[in-house]
Amino acid sequence: MIVGTGKIKFRLYDINSLKAKRKIVKSIIHRIKNKFNISIAETDLNDSHDWAEIGFSIIGNNARVVNSKLDKVINMADDLGLAMIADTQIEIIHL
Repeated sequence: MIVGTGKIKFRLYDINSLKAKRKIVKSIIHRIKNKFNISIAETDLNDSHDWAEIGFSIIGNNARVVNSKLDKVINMADDLGLAMIADTQIEIIHL
């Protein structure tokens, strides 16, 4: 079994409330979850107006496929254009 995990840290501009931030983050999460059917959630920086972080995971039996899907999730998050990606991390674990 192969487990792929990822984190994306976003920089948000012109956000004046946590409500506005959460609207953007929920939109990103919802769109990615619907497209890829993966586990995804806001994982850190919950009280910051300017920053957001989401984490996600993918399970499969082929490391190349899992790695490809991780890359596609990051690319989709960038293509949405709702927030600027400041940092990304991925890890593939063989169990």
